Amino acid sequence: MRAKKRPNMRRENTAILLRDVMDNIPDMIYVKDIKNRFVLSNKAHASTFGLKPEQLVGKSDLDLFPESLSRKYFADDNRLLRTKRPILDKITAAPRPDGGITYVSTTKVPRFDKKGRVIGSIGITRNVTERMTAEEQLRFHKERLERLLKERERLNRRLQQLVLKDPQTGLYNHRYLSEAIESELHNAKHYRHALSLILIDIDYFKSINDVYGHEFGDLVLKQVVALIKKLLNRHGTMVRFGGEEFMALSPGMGRRKSLALAQKIVEAVSLNKFGNAKHKVKLSVSAAVVAHPEDIVARGADMISLADKVLDRAQDEGGNRVCSSPDLKKKRPQIPELGGGIKFLREKVQKLTKRGNQSLIEAIFAFAKAIEMKDQYTGDHVEKTVYYATHIAKELGLPKRDMELMRQAAILHDLGKVGISDKILLKRSKLTKKEFNEIKKHPQIGIDILRPLKNMRDIIPYILYHHERWDGRGYPAHLKGEEIPVLARIIAIADVYQALTSDRPYRKALSKKEAMEIIKKDCGSRFDPKVVSAFLRVLKRTR
Repeated sequence: MRAKKRPNMRRENTAILLRDVMDNIPDMIYVKDIKNRFVLSNKAHASTFGLKPEQLVGKSDLDLFPESLSRKYFADDNRLLRTKRPILDKITAAPRPDGGITYVSTTKVPRFDKKGRVIGSIGITRNVTERMTAEEQLRFHKERLERLLKERERLNRRLQQLVLKDPQTGLYNHRYLSEAIESELHNAKHYRHALSLILIDIDYFKSINDVYGHEFGDLVLKQVVALIKKLLNRHGTMVRFGGEEFMALSPGMGRRKSLALAQKIVEAVSLNKFGNAKHKVKLSVSAAVVAHPEDIVARGADMISLADKVLDRAQDEGGNRVCSSPDLKKKRPQIPELGGGIKFLREKVQKLTKRGNQSLIEAIFAFAKAIEMKDQYTGDHVEKTVYYATHIAKELGLPKRDMELMRQAAILHDLGKVGISDKILLKRSKLTKKEFNEIKKHPQIGIDILRPLKNMRDIIPYILYHHERWDGRGYPAHLKGEEIPVLARIIAIADVYQALTSDRPYRKALSKKEAMEIIKKDCGSRFDPKVVSAFLRVLKRTR
């Protein structure tokens, strides 16, 4: 009898032991039947639902989880029963009542009876929220690191570009050129093919910045670059050599073709206008062509040095032209004397720039004489305007340097009228709107004539803006108040007063008293009040 009881006791002891093991394992362990109902559950599993293990018996996932999640579990169980293939370490995210997410890893295997038939499943589920959180953080940091590495790589590429490219125009810079030209010349000599270099300089570009500002100058520079790049097409690599100097390096192109291309660039620039809706300017460029093998050079640096010399020759001849090394051997041509107007004055300017022994004062009076030749009234008007303007500047206590600039600017303030038709200048009746718009062009014409004369660039703003008004209703830029250079404000009053007290084609001269009343009336609207006060003091002393 005792022998028969021992096996039952062993089975009972084993069952208790297994139950103890299951209930002390922190993982959730459960057994399901063929209909996916729980037949066994450990404490960890049951406590998840706030139940005891025996209370789970007979229930299914449909009774315990939200419908969307339970149907997913149910589908997994049915697939396992059908395929007899285990589900290993499947991660599932389950929402918690507090709004958080619990991540669990589930492993399920099918249960078989003694005949090998599937009768259910055994599952082990482990809470892997901490692991998933750590992995998520690791993944986040890994992705962030990858993004940072990519950004660093991008910045490195950008820095490489900045080292070799000019940020303003996007062209390669001088550093790139110094490396590239040596390599290209070496290849040209080794493989016996041609190599040309075109050096291009915008004539008198500094005056564009002086008159219109650097922002406008930058815009014009980009427009010129775009035009030249379009003409170059695929004939060369364009490099920014200096401020307004550019270079085209063309492997495979000889001197003859390069000269033709350079001439095409010079002509295209001179035919175009550059700027914006408010201001348009005409430009010219000078170009120098150096080519291997025609020009014998040992190094790329020698090509650049030779191009500099050739460019100087092109600019000495007045700019707006193309030169190559053979031109250095030619005698400098004499500019013929031509008839009046703007063309005459421009040629005079070219002569004056090449006469190193010609003083600035002589140049200024030569211009004044040219104006007088065009219109006797204008010549007389200039002399008296200079007189009043310089006395006002002295009354305001301006520095000696400004006094000299004032004198020069006052002499030349109406220079641009040489480009205005006599029919308009000498008209005896009131000007039409169209005619007045023509008159308004004379400040711009004047500075276009003066721009090539380097010694006169300081006075350009005073000539350009002497028709601006204190209230901002003047021309050409509608400057207001202190925006107008003080020397231009002084010329404005001297100019108007002299015009009022002089005979004009359409009226007789006003008396000094009448002219003074008009000046006083326009004080604070047309004229700077401080300049008006100084002018009135000058007039009292000169009566």
